[in-house]
Amino acid sequence: MGTSTGWFPVARAAEVGSRPLPVGAGGRAYVLVRLRPDGEVSAFPATCPHRLVPLSAGTVVDGRLTCPYHGWQYDGEGRCVTIPALGPDGTPPPRADLTVPWAVEERHGWVWLAPERTAVPTPPRPGDATVAEPVPAPPQPAGPVLGNLHPPWRRRGTRWRCPASCGPVAGCRSGCSGAPGRCAAPTASRSTRRRTASASGSDAPTDPGVATGERPVRLRRRVTAVHRAPFQLLLRREHLDSGAVTTVHFLLQPEDADSTRVYTRLLLSAGPGRPLPAPRDVGREVALAQRVLDEDLALTAHLAGQGLPPAGRDELHLRADRLGVALRRALCDFTGTARGARAAA
Repeated sequence: MGTSTGWFPVARAAEVGSRPLPVGAGGRAYVLVRLRPDGEVSAFPATCPHRLVPLSAGTVVDGRLTCPYHGWQYDGEGRCVTIPALGPDGTPPPRADLTVPWAVEERHGWVWLAPERTAVPTPPRPGDATVAEPVPAPPQPAGPVLGNLHPPWRRRGTRWRCPASCGPVAGCRSGCSGAPGRCAAPTASRSTRRRTASASGSDAPTDPGVATGERPVRLRRRVTAVHRAPFQLLLRREHLDSGAVTTVHFLLQPEDADSTRVYTRLLLSAGPGRPLPAPRDVGREVALAQRVLDEDLALTAHLAGQGLPPAGRDELHLRADRLGVALRRALCDFTGTARGARAAA
């Protein structure tokens, strides 16, 4: 039916509500959603261009489809109207807009899509044999994707251990059995490539701490990232108004093709001349870091692929993504060096 008319029946109209519904039309992946209660059906491409997160995991907020990862919002025409990282006065770039189907129709109890312009003005009447086509997988990046066991990394696996000899770092999360204060850093580091990037800006309004009153909406800060490819990442956040510094150290331990342990160390300073953070402040920051990690892991479960696309053309990067772009470049440098070493050998 779609081949002859350009219209594809993609879902029963009763199935479409305020929760995005993945569908397929002509081999392309889309999501359907009603942006207003009992409103008309809108159709969008399956993924957000920023980080390729499936929009089927999104929500409707104020009549806009909202990506769950960084809060990008789209109106019914696919225009990107809000990017929280740009601030309240920021203007989303035109390339952030989604390419929606040429037409969407709700007719005869079905929702129909015409991905491209068609000479047939309205969908045909469905028959008893009318069915929706299977939902295709979201489009994959055109460039390479680096997984947790990318070949150059397999020979650099590291078993992180606590200097206090209390076993793997995982044991330190529930209390170190070594001498107090000695569980400070991992002892193993076998990678040498390193890149540092810094940026200054303000907290994103979608920071989970804002909703609970833990953080102000706007706070000047400087962020420095040090990536020791491939398994260590250190983020240092300096709060310029208070002098407080938060440092988060991530250690990755790939185990197999589908799993990686993530160890996190958190270091806090309240600022020059100020007392050390109280235990409740430390607990609050630890809980926030864990909540952010849990949110990221939940979103990762929705991704069609578990790797990281390092090529800039595969994702839409903004000025706020400078640290992420630097991390991708470090990974590319690392894998390129590994290939060169193998070729020389």
